Amino acid sequence: MQAHASARPMSAEEYLESEPAAEARREYLAGQLYAMAGSSDRPNTIALTLAAELRARLKSGPSRVFITDMKVRVREADTFYYPDVFVTCDPADREPLWKEHPKAVFEVLSPTTEATDRREKLLVDRLLSSLEEYVLVSQDRRRVEVFRRAAAWQPVELAGEEVLRLESLGVELELADVYAGILQGV
Repeated sequence: MQAHASARPMSAEEYLESEPAAEARREYLAGQLYAMAGSSDRPNTIALTLAAELRARLKSGPSRVFITDMKVRVREADTFYYPDVFVTCDPADREPLWKEHPKAVFEVLSPTTEATDRREKLLVDRLLSSLEEYVLVSQDRRRVEVFRRAAAWQPVELAGEEVLRLESLGVELELADVYAGILQGV
């Protein structure tokens, strides 16, 4: 991501007002704007498949699944960003342009986003009292890392044919389903 050059920091209100007309999506961090890197076929397909698998399992309950065009707001860090996939189950989370109470966040790793997803976003997301699980999803092999509040945010790695148990959502996803048609046996 690259910082947007501005003469002065932008307020959150100015960001929200300018974002719909922006040529490219931008994330907001304490007054600074960061251009979002474009996605390619594989991470986009993984995110879409993950969202579809989650939606199929959660459709009868209060949880809602969102993909790349919905922002998450972290007031404690004065931040708005676009996760690849996230789930909110809070009925108060009704703002149409962003959500503030994600229960689970998923980031599909790429060479341009991995460092940010592993450090900055994980640290910021941990400030959300609603967040129970933060999941990093590899695009190069069947591999995910799950960080859980209940486990003091210590990562658990899953790979191959293992099952991703999302304790906060009461959902299980087979990695083979998440990567179906994308990575065969990797």
